[in-house]
Amino acid sequence: MIITPGAMTLADWREIYEGASAELSADAWEAIDASAAAVARIVAKGAPVYGINTGFGKLASVRIADDDLATLQRNIVLSHAAGTGAPSPAPIVRLMMALKLASFGMGASGVRRTTVAMIEAMLANGLTPIVPSQGSVGASGDLAPLSHMAAAMIGVGAIEVGGKTLPAADALAEAGLVPLDLGPKEGLALLNGTQFSTANALAGLFRAETVFRSALITGALSTEAAKGSDAPFDSRIHALRGHAGQREVGDALRGLMAGSAIRASHAVDDPRVQDPYCLRCQPQVMGAVLDLLRQAGTTLGIEANGVSDNPLIFADTDEALSGGNFHAEPVAFAADMIAMALCEIGSISERRIAMLVDPALSGLPAFLTPRPGLNSGFMIPQVTAAALVSENKQRAYPASVDSIPTSANQEDHVSMAAHGARRLLDMADNVSAVIGIELLAACQGIDFHAPLKSSDALEAAHGHLRASVPTLEDDRHFHPDMEAATALVRSGSLVVAVPVTLPGLG
Repeated sequence: MIITPGAMTLADWREIYEGASAELSADAWEAIDASAAAVARIVAKGAPVYGINTGFGKLASVRIADDDLATLQRNIVLSHAAGTGAPSPAPIVRLMMALKLASFGMGASGVRRTTVAMIEAMLANGLTPIVPSQGSVGASGDLAPLSHMAAAMIGVGAIEVGGKTLPAADALAEAGLVPLDLGPKEGLALLNGTQFSTANALAGLFRAETVFRSALITGALSTEAAKGSDAPFDSRIHALRGHAGQREVGDALRGLMAGSAIRASHAVDDPRVQDPYCLRCQPQVMGAVLDLLRQAGTTLGIEANGVSDNPLIFADTDEALSGGNFHAEPVAFAADMIAMALCEIGSISERRIAMLVDPALSGLPAFLTPRPGLNSGFMIPQVTAAALVSENKQRAYPASVDSIPTSANQEDHVSMAAHGARRLLDMADNVSAVIGIELLAACQGIDFHAPLKSSDALEAAHGHLRASVPTLEDDRHFHPDMEAATALVRSGSLVVAVPVTLPGLG
């Protein structure tokens, strides 16, 4: 992937997150060189400029002598590498590094070509800094996580390469790289910014899109299993309300069920007037989820293409302007929206599972087993789904509404974007498991309607599951079935198996 600063799409970032190599567009180097030259001219003038020849944060009023400028930049990296907790997943760290490349490529950070090239070389050689996942409050930037990245670049800390964790200096040496000596502004530029929060939020967004699409399929399967109606998916209903997501979800559900013999079998003279909300209101709920995810995607797309360190260098006037682009409030809001969306995807799915196992609501055998009593069937998988949904509800409390002063009250309002974004992958794992359980339950329900078939699209989904999980005749060890179904959801293979284009971020 060629990183074109300011012009990257969400799809581009997703490719990098999923493993694509990344390097900066050749067109970016001119702006990088101009920005570095501007810093050199600023230093030569001798006037105090924050981050270049002053202390940091509350110590901004302390002037640093020219002879100490290199030490100043090294010290800020070492002192700020104060994260804790488990190492961040390697794909997120690599995405964070790519985001930093794009930011530097805008030519407003004052870093030299050699510093930018080091990030490129580390990505190219599979050198992933060990970055503790906790310690950022989302302003002034993701200081601790990015400092651990920067520390690895100067040969301090640890790097993962080829499945091994090595001292950073050793890993660099094995790749033929020399640890950086940081110039004026460079340490601060490396550790200032929102790239850690943004990488985590993007990862959560990508996973949420996959889970969302999978839930459309399982929602349609559940509708078929309960012999529900597709009338609530009629486009005329959704046109009258006007929300884009609702219209698209209604169209998708109708398309998934098109041609179903199960639906045709009860289309006329069905004594039921209306289905439960978990079936009938799928377009309204999942459509709102889609709109929310897209809004979060717009915010994160802008953030990923922006410059969020401080101060910013304007090479045309040799100015270094101090501002607050490092404040990750937009990312925090986006992460909170994704968390709410994940919560609701799982919530309505669990209600469909509960409906399917209840014979009074579904018309199917109790707990979806041919011989209830002797067998418990899907009794406890529904309990597991309920537990996961409840856990996600607790995790969905907005991170952005919290703040705590830091740096002796110099940084007195912070975004909490980092942990707001960091929770998303765990939440997506929970939802994937819930959707996996629904996939099992819905396909089990459809099996009771044999020899009637569902639509071609839903039969493809059904067959995709049955290739690895047979119909449940009598109780068996349930965990392997759940793991197999969840893997189909998490990997996105369930979506790929269905010959219907489902709505998403793009």
